[in-house]
Amino acid sequence: MSVLVYTESEEGKFKKIALEAVAYAKGIADQLDTQVTAVCINATDTSELGKYGASKVLKITNDKLSKFNGEAYADAIGQAAKNEDAKVIVLTSSANSKFLAPTLAVNLEAGFVPNVVALPESTSPFKVKHSVFTNKAFATTEFKTDIKIIGLGKNSYGLKENETSASTEDFSPNLDAHDFDMEIVSVDKATDTVTIADAEIVVSAGRGMKGPENWGMIEDLAETLGAATACSKPVSDMGWRPHSEHVGQTGKPVASNLYIAIGISGAIQHLAGINASKVKVVINNDPEAPFFKAADYGIVGDAFEIVPQLTEKLKEFKAQNA
Repeated sequence: MSVLVYTESEEGKFKKIALEAVAYAKGIADQLDTQVTAVCINATDTSELGKYGASKVLKITNDKLSKFNGEAYADAIGQAAKNEDAKVIVLTSSANSKFLAPTLAVNLEAGFVPNVVALPESTSPFKVKHSVFTNKAFATTEFKTDIKIIGLGKNSYGLKENETSASTEDFSPNLDAHDFDMEIVSVDKATDTVTIADAEIVVSAGRGMKGPENWGMIEDLAETLGAATACSKPVSDMGWRPHSEHVGQTGKPVASNLYIAIGISGAIQHLAGINASKVKVVINNDPEAPFFKAADYGIVGDAFEIVPQLTEKLKEFKAQNA
């Protein structure tokens, strides 16, 4: 028996959230006195999985799985779980994993808890802490099923290295035509240098920027910080920025270490989507903006004056500490 973890990859390379999931799975495996088996699909180099605690890697290579397909991926991962007699399966809380998790749970007659933020409080009974009500509260849930599926909340556990000698085996699941009843017609990818999903720092802006022609200073600040750029829903709706940058309850959820909101009032839907970020900084000329109530740090003032000065100071700091 082992703890199975699905390690997501894109264009053959593992995502940061996948490595965090491996580290988390290792923590559970230590509690259960067992090992971690990672399953990956069309990944090119699996060597770094051992760095975070995987003792065994099941490598699935299948051209039909080159594009994410919830039904097929759930079937493949389920077969890997049965192969390893895994009673605990760790997924991330990415959009793809949240899509396949319910199907996987039904296939395996397993319980599923998403947005888990810590190692199990106990393993007998098996209890996990997870965020609820769009990250406004926490709940502790006890699994009653023999097989348990955990969706690890992004940036909740961290990249903890635990060097292990990992063996790699080819694994070929038996997939039939029904697994591909749903066809992926096209995929639109964000072209940002740093993606919102993997970013440690996110610089986001709203209608206070007054127009798309003023986004240069946002991009300059983001580049200086090595951050991803994001925006509020009205900004993407007006076409100022691509929809791939829209964060919030109806956009992409963000759980970065640092979230900087510039010219965003802080509608409840936006706050719900970024509430899991660890430190929130707000720059707004309206002292009554709702975002200030949720902020760790706030600056009341004109973003067109503050942001260029902040960027310049950061560049000077980087130059002095290079």
